[in-house]
Amino acid sequence: MYRTVIIGTGSFLPPVIKTNRDFTVHDFFDENKNRIETDPSIVVEKFRQITGIEERRYAPTELNTSDIGTFAAREAIEESQIDIETLDQIIVAHNFGNVIKHTIQTDILPALASRIKHNLEIKNPHCVAYDILFGCPGWIQGLIQADAFLKAQIAKKCLVVGAEALSRVLDVYDRDSMIFSDGAGACVVEYREVDEKNGSGILSTATLSHCEEEAYYLYLGESNFPHSDPRLRYIKMKGRKIYEYAIKHVPSAMKECLDKAGVGIKDISMIFIHQANEKLDEAIIKTLYKLYGIDKMPENTMPMNIHKLGNSSVATVPTLFDTVRKGRLEGFSLKKGDVVLFASVGAGMNINAVCYRI
Repeated sequence: MYRTVIIGTGSFLPPVIKTNRDFTVHDFFDENKNRIETDPSIVVEKFRQITGIEERRYAPTELNTSDIGTFAAREAIEESQIDIETLDQIIVAHNFGNVIKHTIQTDILPALASRIKHNLEIKNPHCVAYDILFGCPGWIQGLIQADAFLKAQIAKKCLVVGAEALSRVLDVYDRDSMIFSDGAGACVVEYREVDEKNGSGILSTATLSHCEEEAYYLYLGESNFPHSDPRLRYIKMKGRKIYEYAIKHVPSAMKECLDKAGVGIKDISMIFIHQANEKLDEAIIKTLYKLYGIDKMPENTMPMNIHKLGNSSVATVPTLFDTVRKGRLEGFSLKKGDVVLFASVGAGMNINAVCYRI
Protein backbone atom coordinates (compact mmCIF):
# COMPACT_ATOMS: atom_id res chain seq x y z
CA MET A 1 0.00 0.00 0.00
CA TYR A 2 0.99 3.65 -0.34
CA ARG A 3 1.16 6.33 2.34
CA THR A 4 2.28 9.93 2.68
CA VAL A 5 5.72 9.77 4.30
CA ILE A 6 7.78 12.62 5.76
CA ILE A 7 11.22 12.23 4.17
CA GLY A 8 12.88 15.42 5.43
CA THR A 9 12.34 18.15 8.01
CA GLY A 10 13.89 21.52 8.75
CA SER A 11 13.43 24.48 11.05
CA PHE A 12 14.71 27.98 11.63
CA LEU A 13 14.84 29.59 15.06
CA PRO A 14 15.51 33.34 14.81
CA PRO A 15 18.62 34.57 16.66
CA VAL A 16 17.06 37.48 18.58
CA ILE A 17 16.15 36.36 22.11
CA LYS A 18 13.59 38.35 24.09
CA THR A 19 13.48 37.32 27.76
CA ASN A 20 10.71 37.90 30.28
CA ARG A 21 12.94 40.42 32.00
CA ASP A 22 12.73 42.62 28.90
CA PHE A 23 9.00 43.06 29.57
CA THR A 24 9.39 44.23 33.17
CA VAL A 25 9.97 47.79 31.93
CA HIS A 26 6.69 47.85 29.98
CA ASP A 27 3.53 49.72 30.89
CA PHE A 28 0.57 47.41 30.32
CA PHE A 29 -3.03 48.45 29.68
CA ASP A 30 -6.19 46.34 29.67
CA GLU A 31 -8.71 46.02 26.84
CA ASN A 32 -10.60 49.05 28.22
CA LYS A 33 -7.41 51.12 27.85
CA ASN A 34 -6.93 51.40 31.60
CA ARG A 35 -3.38 51.24 32.88
CA ILE A 36 -2.65 48.06 34.85
CA GLU A 37 -1.33 49.33 38.16
CA THR A 38 0.25 46.02 39.21
CA ASP A 39 4.04 46.17 39.06
CA PRO A 40 5.15 44.89 35.63
CA SER A 41 7.55 42.40 37.22
CA ILE A 42 4.60 40.78 39.01
CA VAL A 43 2.57 40.74 35.79
CA VAL A 44 5.46 39.05 33.98
CA GLU A 45 5.99 36.43 36.69
CA LYS A 46 2.31 35.54 36.77
CA PHE A 47 2.46 35.20 32.98
CA ARG A 48 5.42 32.78 33.29
CA GLN A 49 3.59 30.65 35.83
CA ILE A 50 0.57 30.28 33.53
CA THR A 51 2.23 29.90 30.13
CA GLY A 52 5.63 28.45 31.03
CA ILE A 53 7.29 30.94 28.68
CA GLU A 54 10.64 32.34 29.81
CA GLU A 55 12.05 33.44 26.45
CA ARG A 56 10.89 33.85 22.89
CA ARG A 57 12.61 34.38 19.50
CA TYR A 58 12.17 37.37 17.21
CA ALA A 59 13.33 37.63 13.60
CA PRO A 60 16.03 40.27 13.00
CA THR A 61 15.13 43.41 11.08
CA GLU A 62 16.52 42.21 7.76
CA LEU A 63 14.46 38.98 7.66
CA ASN A 64 10.79 38.54 6.85
CA THR A 65 8.47 35.54 7.17
CA SER A 66 9.22 34.31 3.64
CA ASP A 67 12.96 34.46 4.40
CA ILE A 68 12.81 32.33 7.53
CA GLY A 69 10.39 29.97 5.78
CA THR A 70 12.97 29.56 3.02
CA PHE A 71 15.68 28.63 5.54
CA ALA A 72 13.50 25.88 7.05
CA ALA A 73 12.51 24.66 3.58
CA ARG A 74 16.12 24.39 2.41
CA GLU A 75 17.02 22.26 5.42
CA ALA A 76 14.05 19.93 4.84
CA ILE A 77 14.90 19.60 1.13
CA GLU A 78 18.56 18.92 1.88
CA GLU A 79 17.70 16.13 4.29
CA SER A 80 15.19 14.59 1.89
CA GLN A 81 17.89 14.42 -0.82
CA ILE A 82 15.36 15.05 -3.59
CA ASP A 83 15.82 17.01 -6.78
CA ILE A 84 13.94 20.25 -6.00
CA GLU A 85 12.59 20.31 -9.55
CA THR A 86 10.56 17.18 -8.73
CA LEU A 87 8.44 18.98 -6.13
CA ASP A 88 4.81 19.16 -7.25
CA GLN A 89 3.50 21.56 -4.62
CA ILE A 90 4.77 24.13 -2.14
CA ILE A 91 2.19 24.78 0.57
CA VAL A 92 2.99 27.62 2.98
CA ALA A 93 0.95 28.24 6.13
CA HIS A 94 1.10 31.66 7.81
CA ASN A 95 -1.28 34.31 9.10
CA PHE A 96 0.14 37.74 8.34
CA GLY A 97 2.38 37.36 5.32
CA ASN A 98 5.50 39.52 5.27
CA VAL A 99 5.37 42.45 7.67
CA ILE A 100 8.44 44.64 7.30
CA LYS A 101 10.02 45.59 10.62
CA HIS A 102 8.69 48.88 12.09
CA THR A 103 5.59 48.71 9.90
CA ILE A 104 2.30 46.91 10.47
CA GLN A 105 1.15 46.36 6.91
CA THR A 106 0.59 42.78 5.79
CA ASP A 107 2.17 41.92 2.45
CA ILE A 108 0.97 38.75 0.73
CA LEU A 109 1.37 39.87 -2.86
CA PRO A 110 2.89 37.72 -4.19
CA ALA A 111 2.01 34.79 -1.94
CA LEU A 112 4.71 33.65 0.46
CA ALA A 113 4.79 30.27 -1.30
CA SER A 114 5.64 32.06 -4.55
CA ARG A 115 8.43 33.96 -2.79
CA ILE A 116 9.81 30.78 -1.24
CA LYS A 117 9.73 28.99 -4.59
CA HIS A 118 11.55 32.01 -6.06
CA ASN A 119 14.14 31.93 -3.26
CA LEU A 120 14.72 28.20 -3.82
CA GLU A 121 15.23 28.92 -7.55
CA ILE A 122 12.80 26.21 -8.61
CA LYS A 123 12.15 26.55 -12.34
CA ASN A 124 9.54 23.81 -12.86
CA PRO A 125 6.23 25.58 -13.68
CA HIS A 126 4.30 22.46 -12.68
CA CYS A 127 5.47 22.97 -9.10
CA VAL A 128 2.42 24.85 -7.82
CA ALA A 129 3.04 27.27 -4.93
CA TYR A 130 0.22 28.60 -2.76
CA ASP A 131 -0.57 29.79 0.76
CA ILE A 132 -3.15 28.65 3.29
CA LEU A 133 -4.56 30.72 6.15
CA PHE A 134 -5.84 28.48 8.93
CA GLY A 135 -4.64 30.07 12.15
CA CYS A 136 -2.13 28.25 14.32
CA PRO A 137 -3.12 24.81 12.92
CA GLY A 138 -1.96 25.95 9.46
CA TRP A 139 1.10 23.71 9.09
CA ILE A 140 -0.82 20.61 10.13
CA GLN A 141 -3.59 21.59 7.71
CA GLY A 142 -0.97 21.96 4.99
CA LEU A 143 0.18 18.42 5.80
CA ILE A 144 -3.43 17.18 5.61
CA GLN A 145 -3.92 18.97 2.30
CA ALA A 146 -0.71 17.51 0.87
CA ASP A 147 -1.86 14.05 1.94
CA ALA A 148 -5.14 14.53 0.08
CA PHE A 149 -3.40 15.61 -3.14
CA LEU A 150 -0.95 12.72 -2.90
CA LYS A 151 -3.73 10.19 -2.37
CA ALA A 152 -5.57 11.65 -5.35
CA GLN A 153 -2.37 11.13 -7.40
CA ILE A 154 -2.33 14.82 -8.29
CA ALA A 155 1.11 15.09 -6.73
CA LYS A 156 3.98 12.82 -5.68
CA LYS A 157 6.13 15.16 -3.58
CA CYS A 158 5.15 18.26 -1.61
CA LEU A 159 6.95 20.81 0.53
CA VAL A 160 4.92 22.03 3.51
CA VAL A 161 6.14 25.13 5.36
CA GLY A 162 4.83 26.89 8.46
CA ALA A 163 6.36 30.32 9.07
CA GLU A 164 5.36 33.37 11.08
CA ALA A 165 6.80 36.61 12.46
CA LEU A 166 4.26 37.54 15.09
CA SER A 167 6.68 40.02 16.65
CA ARG A 168 5.74 42.38 13.80
CA VAL A 169 2.04 42.57 14.77
CA LEU A 170 2.27 42.83 18.55
CA ASP A 171 0.72 45.50 20.76
CA VAL A 172 3.49 46.09 23.31
CA TYR A 173 0.91 47.54 25.75
CA ASP A 174 -1.02 44.26 25.84
CA ARG A 175 0.06 41.53 28.29
CA ASP A 176 -0.77 38.90 25.67
CA SER A 177 2.08 40.23 23.52
CA MET A 178 4.46 38.24 25.73
CA ILE A 179 3.09 34.96 24.38
CA PHE A 180 3.98 35.35 20.74
CA SER A 181 7.22 34.73 18.85
CA ASP A 182 8.70 34.05 15.41
CA GLY A 183 9.90 30.85 13.73
CA ALA A 184 9.63 28.49 10.77
CA GLY A 185 9.39 24.75 10.23
CA ALA A 186 9.06 22.61 7.12
CA CYS A 187 8.85 19.08 5.82
CA VAL A 188 9.01 17.27 2.50
CA VAL A 189 6.43 14.52 2.01
CA GLU A 190 6.33 11.81 -0.64
CA TYR A 191 3.77 9.19 -1.57
CA ARG A 192 5.59 5.89 -1.12
CA GLU A 193 4.84 2.21 -1.11
CA VAL A 194 5.06 0.90 2.47
CA ASP A 195 4.23 -2.18 4.49
CA GLU A 196 0.55 -2.02 5.39
CA LYS A 197 1.02 -3.13 8.99
CA ASN A 198 4.24 -1.45 10.05
CA GLY A 199 5.05 1.04 7.30
CA SER A 200 5.69 4.72 7.91
CA GLY A 201 3.30 7.48 6.96
CA ILE A 202 0.07 9.29 7.73
CA LEU A 203 -2.46 6.88 9.24
CA SER A 204 -5.39 9.28 9.66
CA THR A 205 -6.40 12.94 9.92
CA ALA A 206 -9.16 15.01 11.52
CA THR A 207 -10.18 18.65 11.10
CA LEU A 208 -12.88 20.84 12.68
CA SER A 209 -13.95 24.47 12.28
CA HIS A 210 -16.26 26.30 14.71
CA CYS A 211 -17.15 29.68 13.22
CA GLU A 212 -20.20 30.93 15.10
CA GLU A 213 -19.45 32.78 18.34
CA GLU A 214 -15.94 31.27 18.27
CA ALA A 215 -14.90 32.96 15.01
CA TYR A 216 -13.50 36.09 16.68
CA TYR A 217 -11.70 34.65 19.69
CA LEU A 218 -8.52 35.71 17.86
CA TYR A 219 -8.72 38.88 15.77
CA LEU A 220 -7.04 42.13 14.80
CA GLY A 221 -7.87 45.11 17.01
CA GLU A 222 -6.56 48.50 18.05
CA SER A 223 -3.88 48.95 20.70
CA ASN A 224 -4.70 48.93 24.40
CA PHE A 225 -2.81 52.22 24.72
CA PRO A 226 -5.33 55.08 25.27
CA HIS A 227 -3.76 57.44 22.73
CA SER A 228 -3.00 54.92 20.00
CA ASP A 229 -3.87 55.43 16.34
CA PRO A 230 -7.27 53.69 15.95
CA ARG A 231 -6.47 52.92 12.30
CA LEU A 232 -3.71 50.50 13.25
CA ARG A 233 -4.52 46.91 14.16
CA TYR A 234 -2.65 44.33 16.24
CA ILE A 235 -3.17 40.67 17.11
CA LYS A 236 -5.68 40.28 19.95
CA MET A 237 -7.22 37.29 21.68
CA LYS A 238 -9.88 36.35 24.20
CA GLY A 239 -7.68 34.12 26.30
CA ARG A 240 -10.31 32.65 28.62
CA LYS A 241 -12.67 31.86 25.73
CA ILE A 242 -9.86 30.14 23.81
CA TYR A 243 -8.87 28.10 26.86
CA GLU A 244 -12.45 26.89 27.43
CA TYR A 245 -12.94 26.15 23.73
CA ALA A 246 -9.71 24.16 23.45
CA ILE A 247 -10.39 22.04 26.53
CA LYS A 248 -13.88 21.25 25.26
CA HIS A 249 -13.10 20.38 21.64
CA VAL A 250 -9.43 19.52 21.05
CA PRO A 251 -9.25 16.24 23.04
CA SER A 252 -12.29 14.80 21.24
CA ALA A 253 -10.82 15.77 17.84
CA MET A 254 -7.58 14.03 18.76
CA LYS A 255 -9.52 10.93 19.81
CA GLU A 256 -11.46 11.03 16.54
CA CYS A 257 -8.17 10.99 14.65
CA LEU A 258 -6.86 8.02 16.65
CA ASP A 259 -10.14 6.14 16.21
CA LYS A 260 -9.94 6.62 12.44
CA ALA A 261 -6.46 5.10 12.47
CA GLY A 262 -7.51 2.22 14.70
CA VAL A 263 -4.82 3.28 17.16
CA GLY A 264 -5.28 3.19 20.93
CA ILE A 265 -3.95 5.87 23.24
CA LYS A 266 -1.48 3.39 24.74
CA ASP A 267 0.02 2.88 21.29
CA ILE A 268 1.01 6.55 21.04
CA SER A 269 4.70 7.23 21.71
CA MET A 270 4.54 11.02 21.60
CA ILE A 271 2.12 13.91 21.11
CA PHE A 272 3.27 17.02 19.29
CA ILE A 273 0.75 19.66 20.26
CA HIS A 274 0.72 23.33 19.28
CA GLN A 275 2.86 25.22 21.79
CA ALA A 276 0.19 27.70 22.85
CA ASN A 277 0.41 27.74 26.63
CA GLU A 278 1.97 25.18 28.97
CA LYS A 279 -1.02 24.91 31.30
CA LEU A 280 -3.46 24.70 28.39
CA ASP A 281 -1.47 22.01 26.58
CA GLU A 282 -1.15 19.94 29.75
CA ALA A 283 -4.89 20.23 30.38
CA ILE A 284 -5.72 19.16 26.80
CA ILE A 285 -3.54 16.06 26.99
CA LYS A 286 -4.81 15.09 30.45
CA THR A 287 -8.38 15.44 29.17
CA LEU A 288 -7.54 13.26 26.17
CA TYR A 289 -6.24 10.48 28.41
CA LYS A 290 -9.33 10.75 30.61
CA LEU A 291 -11.47 10.04 27.53
CA TYR A 292 -9.76 6.62 27.61
CA GLY A 293 -10.26 6.23 31.35
CA ILE A 294 -6.61 6.98 32.14
CA ASP A 295 -5.94 9.51 34.91
CA LYS A 296 -2.21 10.02 34.43
CA MET A 297 -0.33 10.87 31.25
CA PRO A 298 2.79 8.69 30.75
CA GLU A 299 6.15 10.43 31.13
CA ASN A 300 7.98 11.75 28.08
CA THR A 301 4.76 11.80 26.06
CA MET A 302 4.45 15.55 25.45
CA PRO A 303 7.66 17.33 24.37
CA MET A 304 7.61 21.12 24.79
CA ASN A 305 9.79 23.96 23.56
CA ILE A 306 7.51 26.84 24.51
CA HIS A 307 9.67 27.71 27.54
CA LYS A 308 12.47 29.03 25.37
CA LEU A 309 10.73 29.63 22.03
CA GLY A 310 7.29 31.01 22.90
CA ASN A 311 4.24 30.60 20.67
CA SER A 312 5.24 30.97 17.00
CA SER A 313 1.80 29.95 15.71
CA VAL A 314 2.06 27.74 12.59
CA ALA A 315 5.74 27.09 13.31
CA THR A 316 5.44 25.49 16.75
CA VAL A 317 4.57 21.92 15.70
CA PRO A 318 7.03 21.57 12.79
CA THR A 319 9.92 23.13 14.74
CA LEU A 320 9.21 20.91 17.75
CA PHE A 321 8.97 17.80 15.57
CA ASP A 322 12.19 18.65 13.75
CA THR A 323 13.98 19.22 17.05
CA VAL A 324 12.87 15.90 18.56
CA ARG A 325 13.34 13.98 15.31
CA LYS A 326 16.96 15.10 15.19
CA GLY A 327 17.65 14.34 18.86
CA ARG A 328 18.02 17.96 19.94
CA LEU A 329 15.51 17.98 22.81
CA GLU A 330 16.81 16.34 25.97
CA GLY A 331 14.72 13.44 27.24
CA PHE A 332 12.88 12.82 23.98
CA SER A 333 13.74 10.58 21.04
CA LEU A 334 11.91 8.82 18.24
CA LYS A 335 12.54 5.45 16.63
CA LYS A 336 11.27 3.63 13.59
CA GLY A 337 7.74 2.35 14.14
CA ASP A 338 6.75 4.89 16.80
CA VAL A 339 3.23 6.26 16.37
CA VAL A 340 2.86 9.97 17.08
CA LEU A 341 0.01 12.46 17.07
CA PHE A 342 0.18 16.04 15.79
CA ALA A 343 -2.55 18.40 17.00
CA SER A 344 -3.29 22.11 16.99
CA VAL A 345 -5.95 24.72 17.68
CA GLY A 346 -6.20 28.35 16.65
CA ALA A 347 -7.92 31.28 14.98
CA GLY A 348 -11.10 30.53 13.16
CA MET A 349 -11.60 28.64 15.47
CA ASN A 350 -9.95 25.64 13.87
CA ILE A 351 -8.71 22.32 15.21
CA ASN A 352 -6.85 19.50 13.48
CA ALA A 353 -4.86 16.35 14.16
CA VAL A 354 -2.71 13.85 12.25
CA CYS A 355 -1.79 10.35 13.37
CA TYR A 356 1.59 9.37 11.93
CA ARG A 357 3.88 6.34 12.12
CA ILE A 358 7.62 7.15 12.08
